[in-house]
Order: sequence, then structure tokens, then C-alpha cells
Amino acid sequence: MSYKKLEIWGLARELSIEIHKMTMTLPKFEQFEEAQQIRRSSKTVRSCIVEGYGRRRYKADFIKFLIYSISSNDETIDHLETLFETASLKDEILYSTLHQKIELLGKKMNNFLQAVERSHNAFQT
Repeated sequence: MSYKKLEIWGLARELSIEIHKMTMTLPKFEQFEEAQQIRRSSKTVRSCIVEGYGRRRYKADFIKFLIYSISSNDETIDHLETLFETASLKDEILYSTLHQKIELLGKKMNNFLQAVERSHNAFQT
């Protein structure tokens, strides 16, 4: 099995692409501030899933990288909220859609983490 078959990785991938595209519509002054930060945090979500999966034979490493991924997802929500609260992101529908997707991903990652903690051996194949 490949990390690409993990639902959480697929969702993280889609979100990182959507967030990247959203940041290209932000005001110029944001391109080197919040836009850069939210792009980094959203891409870290998916890369930590990949790195954790690559270390799945070592339960502590797998869990550590899943926690990093969840933390980066939380950071992404905070950056998105900051962009909306400061009116750099004015599209309320886009904001709500992205926010819901990020929250859903967080829930799914937490469920996945709990499953790994309960039954690590099932994820080693």
C-alpha cells in the first residue's frame, strides 16, 4: 500500500492545492506574510502524512508525524481565520468552504491517529 491510498493524504493534497490557488488572489502585501505561511502549513500537513507513513514500522515515529500533521492543520485554520478577519480574504463562501474542509481533515486525521494508536500492526503492510 502507498500513502497515496490514504484518504487523509488525498484530502490534504486537495486542500494544499486549493489554498495555494486562494493565496494567489490575495492582496500583494499578503504574498510574503500570511499567504506564505498558510501555503507552508497546508503543504506540511500532507508532507508529514507522507513522512509518517514512510516510518510506519516505528509506531512512535508514525504517531509523531501524524501529530505534526494535525498541528499543521490547526495552524492552517488559524492562518485562514486571520486572513478572513483582516479582510485580506473577502470571499466568505470560499472562506467557509475551506474552513469546513480543513476541519473535516482534522477530524479524519484524529480518527486515523487513534486507529494507529489502537492497532499499529494493521498499518505496517
